[in-house]
Amino acid sequence: MLRIFGWSIAVTIVSLVVAFFYGGWNALALCLILGVLEVSLSFDNAVVNATVLQRMSDFWQRMFLTVGVVIAVFGMRLVFPLLIVGITADLGPVEAINLAMEKGDPETPGTYGYLLNQAHPQIAAFGGMFLLMLFLNFIFEDREITWLTWLEKPLAKIGKLDQLAVVVSGTILVLVAELLADDTGTVMVAGMLGMITYIAVNGLGTLFENAGVHDEDDEGARSGPNEVVRATGKAAFFLFLYLEVLDASFSFDGVVGAFAITSDPIIIALGLGFIGAMFVRSITVFLVRKGTLAEYVYLEHGAHWAIGALALILLVSIGPHVSEIITGLVGVAFIGAAFVTSIVRNRRHADEDHLIHVG
Repeated sequence: MLRIFGWSIAVTIVSLVVAFFYGGWNALALCLILGVLEVSLSFDNAVVNATVLQRMSDFWQRMFLTVGVVIAVFGMRLVFPLLIVGITADLGPVEAINLAMEKGDPETPGTYGYLLNQAHPQIAAFGGMFLLMLFLNFIFEDREITWLTWLEKPLAKIGKLDQLAVVVSGTILVLVAELLADDTGTVMVAGMLGMITYIAVNGLGTLFENAGVHDEDDEGARSGPNEVVRATGKAAFFLFLYLEVLDASFSFDGVVGAFAITSDPIIIALGLGFIGAMFVRSITVFLVRKGTLAEYVYLEHGAHWAIGALALILLVSIGPHVSEIITGLVGVAFIGAAFVTSIVRNRRHADEDHLIHVG
């Protein structure tokens, strides 16, 4: 436990100390709240990350925890908002940073938080469509183990239709753009980019993984918790890219929602990035190391249903605002239900095995 969560705990302590010296007790409290918000919103992210990470070699798992953390902390929680504001307001990097440090009211036109909120439709369309594609490809695939059998079995049957996920996603995007968006064209382009990104990154990862591409210099290709050969080389690299885009899509709602709490980019980076992102990664590694997904078999299903709900929430939020509390509770509800039903299943199977042994 200490090996897995040690760095996260240390980073949390340092982040809270920095927040205190930066803005006193108020900044420390805001930083802690944002960290808790990020973990609660992203627990389903950790479960899905674990399903991918367990297919990667030890080397690439370490890459996810080092290079991946840098991308998550500085890329998504600090640079990404600045980039969006810079593009939206046609500002240079220095001007965007200066605007961010002014800490203006997000409700006031021209402020950093206001400009980021104005870009929410594009952000939500991209992230929503990426996550929707991920969800649909999961539920349209025939699986030996099903959770919501009464629903997943029929969906798997109709999923045999070629490219059904693309058809359904494209239809939903058109409806959302026409019914909810003020700028239909912008939302359509952002949504299509989200779909293209998913198809490209996921497709390349699957291509190299199925081809059995392994780099001899990349050590650690061995069986994982379920005796599945772990990906190395190009296959693992594209899985790594897939994980980073997935994390980015999950973080959109957290980054935008953080401005309902504070518009200070330093506090947001400390809370969402250093504390939240580190703990999400530690939870991911914990799930892999302990074989939790193999033991609680419905967790992966619950996480994907939570992803589907998050995707729809992001797309709906292009029109009316959806509270981050709802987003977090929906994810926790699916994960919790999947965990409980996994326990019930394990106990039932244990009782059946006991009866067979006794008989």
